[in-house]
Amino acid sequence: MKRPKLKKASKRLSCAKRFKIQKKVREHTRKLRKEAKKKGISKRVKKDIGVPNSAPFKEEILREAEQRKLQLEELKEQNRVAKQTEKAQKRKKEKEAAKAETEPKAKKQKKDKKTKQQQKKSTTGTNKSAKRFRCKELNKVIEASDILVEVLDARDPLGCRCPELEEAVLKHEGKKKLMFVLNKIDLVPKDNLKKWLEYLQLECPTFVFKASTQLQDRTVEEKRRRRMANGVDHSRAGTALGHTSLLEVLGEYATTLNTESMLKVGIVGFPSTGKSSLINSLKGLRACHAGVQRGLTKCMQEVHISKTVKMIDSPGIIATPSNSPVSMALRSLQVEEKEESSLEAVRTLLKQCDQQQIMLQYNVPDYRNSVEFLTCFAKKRGFLLKGGVLNTELAATTFLNDWTGAKLSYHSKPPDNHPLPPYLSDTMVTEMQGGLDMDKLKSGNEEIINSVKCPNPASSIGFLSTGPTAGMLNESEIPEEKAVVQEEEEDAENMENGSEPEESAEMDELHGDDGMEEETKQKKLTGKASSEPHKAAVKRVAFNVDLSSAQQNDDEAYDFNTDFI
Repeated sequence: MKRPKLKKASKRLSCAKRFKIQKKVREHTRKLRKEAKKKGISKRVKKDIGVPNSAPFKEEILREAEQRKLQLEELKEQNRVAKQTEKAQKRKKEKEAAKAETEPKAKKQKKDKKTKQQQKKSTTGTNKSAKRFRCKELNKVIEASDILVEVLDARDPLGCRCPELEEAVLKHEGKKKLMFVLNKIDLVPKDNLKKWLEYLQLECPTFVFKASTQLQDRTVEEKRRRRMANGVDHSRAGTALGHTSLLEVLGEYATTLNTESMLKVGIVGFPSTGKSSLINSLKGLRACHAGVQRGLTKCMQEVHISKTVKMIDSPGIIATPSNSPVSMALRSLQVEEKEESSLEAVRTLLKQCDQQQIMLQYNVPDYRNSVEFLTCFAKKRGFLLKGGVLNTELAATTFLNDWTGAKLSYHSKPPDNHPLPPYLSDTMVTEMQGGLDMDKLKSGNEEIINSVKCPNPASSIGFLSTGPTAGMLNESEIPEEKAVVQEEEEDAENMENGSEPEESAEMDELHGDDGMEEETKQKKLTGKASSEPHKAAVKRVAFNVDLSSAQQNDDEAYDFNTDFI
């Protein structure tokens, strides 16, 4: 009980309560001793008798024990030193962080600029090496394949064609076949799809295909388990069309060859045409990495489809910078490699389409330019930054993903005239069709077109195709890394020497009149303008702030005792 005038409660107990507690404790300890005695546990620590004199090799045993003891001490010392160095590094980082906070703004800007330059150099180097690597892998796929299947986006088949690739395949004089696969057929009207199929079949055997974009099974066990659980995906995105006819034609061609080796089919094309999704649909598993982002496939990958057919996945063809901006926005990885902004790519795409159709497709009001469209689109989707600012960057990337992914419906018209390309002749066309059951191919295409659900022409956006897209297949064609601008080099040298160009510029702005006067005087005296940029010397002038002394020195100072008339 706490007494009224004391801070702490009393610890005094009644004698009966204290004796009762002591008795309970004695009983508990006695019980524990009894249990320990039964188990044979004793608290007494046995004394180490050491090494007896009668033991053989006593000196060696003692020496080993001493060495072990020294090793443990060294290990403890190393741990102690490591902890000290870790603490010192932590203190150093904290000091640098505190110094960076108190550092002047100009120095911070210079450091940030230097780090950005270094990052830019490293990214350009890695992009260059990545492009060279992709070229090597693509050439490996061309050399290793018996049949090259060029995957074309059904929305713009002509823009997905690469003349350099087709010419490189046809140079092998009939040893390699070229085929076309029209992918994403569910995103174009049926009439437009039939016209493009007739146009392309005059050159090479063409298959229509609709890949599945919802494959999640990575192993055969997962696929079997899902089927047993009746978890088959019957949605529009989950179903694949055209895989049976393509496999049948390829299987029959493999049997006609009468070779022991498997038929190797290389899947080539520009990024985001659906190469990996096509292989996944044929395999029925998620064998290749596929997604909305472009350029996910970095190297060649072999996938066994059946006992006689093997597919080879390849990275996307690198588009040459000389192509039109629309082709570069759709077929290139410039946005992903940060060579072009997504806002610029959206602006080029909007120029190729009818404004009314874009407004109806995205349900946005009338817009004057791409920036206004992206603001309306971001407001519609709810893309906001901190403070309620509209995120136009995210809106631009979403718009690009719609155009390159399997979501947006747009279509382009095939050309009226159909002259064969200069690298293709009538004899080559018959060679490409030789060994294939063309009747079976055409009947399979007709069945797929009749079964697929295509959008109406009114709900699809009309697109003006810019023609075939030129690609780079040789490493020598990849442009060299651009040299660093001379100003950046000068800034880096100034940073190393410890000079502060930005601070001097700020001081020149503050004392700009004095610098200009001195410069004009110099020009009048010499009569020539200096070739090097003139750096005006900053002169600090001391001003007297004492008003009373200023009034004493100034004879014309106003006398406040006189009346104002």
